[in-house]
Amino acid sequence: MTAKKYARYKESGVEWLNCVPDHWTLRRLGYYFEERREKVSDADFIALSVTKSGIVPQLETAAKTDDGDNRKRVAVGDFVINSRSDRKGSSGVSDLDGSVSLINTVLIPRDELRGRFVHHLLRSTVFQEEYYRFGRGIVADLWSTNYSEMRNIQLAVPPIDEQIAISDYLDVETAKVNALVEEQRRLIELLKEKRRAVVSNCVTKGLNTTVPMKDSGVDGLGKVPSHWTIAPLGCRYSVQLGKMLDTSRITGQNLRPYLRVFDVQWGCINTEDLPRMDFSKQEREKFQLMPGDLLVNEGGSYPGRSAIWRGELVDCYYQKALHRLRANQVQHDTSEFLFYVMLWAADRGVFRAGGNEATIEHLPAEKLRRYRLPFPPINEQKSIAEFLSSVTSRFDALIEEASSAMLLLQERHSAIVSAAVTGKIDVRGLVPQPEAVAI
Repeated sequence: MTAKKYARYKESGVEWLNCVPDHWTLRRLGYYFEERREKVSDADFIALSVTKSGIVPQLETAAKTDDGDNRKRVAVGDFVINSRSDRKGSSGVSDLDGSVSLINTVLIPRDELRGRFVHHLLRSTVFQEEYYRFGRGIVADLWSTNYSEMRNIQLAVPPIDEQIAISDYLDVETAKVNALVEEQRRLIELLKEKRRAVVSNCVTKGLNTTVPMKDSGVDGLGKVPSHWTIAPLGCRYSVQLGKMLDTSRITGQNLRPYLRVFDVQWGCINTEDLPRMDFSKQEREKFQLMPGDLLVNEGGSYPGRSAIWRGELVDCYYQKALHRLRANQVQHDTSEFLFYVMLWAADRGVFRAGGNEATIEHLPAEKLRRYRLPFPPINEQKSIAEFLSSVTSRFDALIEEASSAMLLLQERHSAIVSAAVTGKIDVRGLVPQPEAVAI
């Protein structure tokens, strides 16, 4: 069945609501909700996490603080929302008694509201945008909305029987969309795992499965083709860390564009709107990029993240926190093959402390040079790189297709929820009701 519009509408006088059904009640949020400000300890009330999926027992990945005795109480049926704009969408009606951090706002709904309707209404995209519009802060992209501002947001609320009808409809729609999104998410993870397996197999075993093998002597690498060389990276490539930048020393005499660490993503490099810095003649000789150079993230959250410089700009340099790897002329290695080796190593956690993804690691040049990696003959390096470029491109296209499908599903769902809770569509009667049982 297709949702229709209501027979009669009225002007709400509020931009985010626009016109609403004539029989819906317009009041400020502060009329419908009371703020719960009770301070409790997580020793008495279990810690909860406020997520984009709703209110759940505290996640293992949640940042732990020492303010366990300084939290807000949450009761079953309360609506909780994270007040910070960088946590947009993290909210929901709680099915649990517990406690949350002070950054969250806890609301007690009046009896004339139904919890499931509140859950859909206050989690809708249009309400979330309005909520954070009321926020205040000193940083352009990070601010918080307090209850004192939130209470002034205008709401349009239908009668209770209509709240129930809207909730029934949206519960069914949400379940459908969530199931479809989960299917796409599983498909994406499967494609990524297959992609990783193909890269791993090719850079450690090669394309010919019939060649004799030998023990590499490297933990995590296992056996490799017997004719391959296992060598420290520094024996095959020069490793040069970028220039330490100091904006206070800019003279404007020798300005050159340079790459920052976030300009280098896996397999691609941003060259648009690059900043410029003084590079002396000696520094230009030392830090200039040449086609075929491999740029590697020195550390932070993504140690080992790499991309090949293709010569997009004639005269470009790079800052500290990026390593430039350049093949030695004697060995004639190809950075296309090394790129996939770095991808394999990063996926295996080789560049992280003890392989622990929760630990930030750094790759100083001397450490990077010592990593022992596999090096086939140059012709084989090229064949493997060409094969992987073709195969991974197909995987990437499928992953992008699944990601786009998932995004469209989520956008459609958000649009339906927003339309239903603001009365733009009339969903009454769209959810099949159970037949009456004759007694």
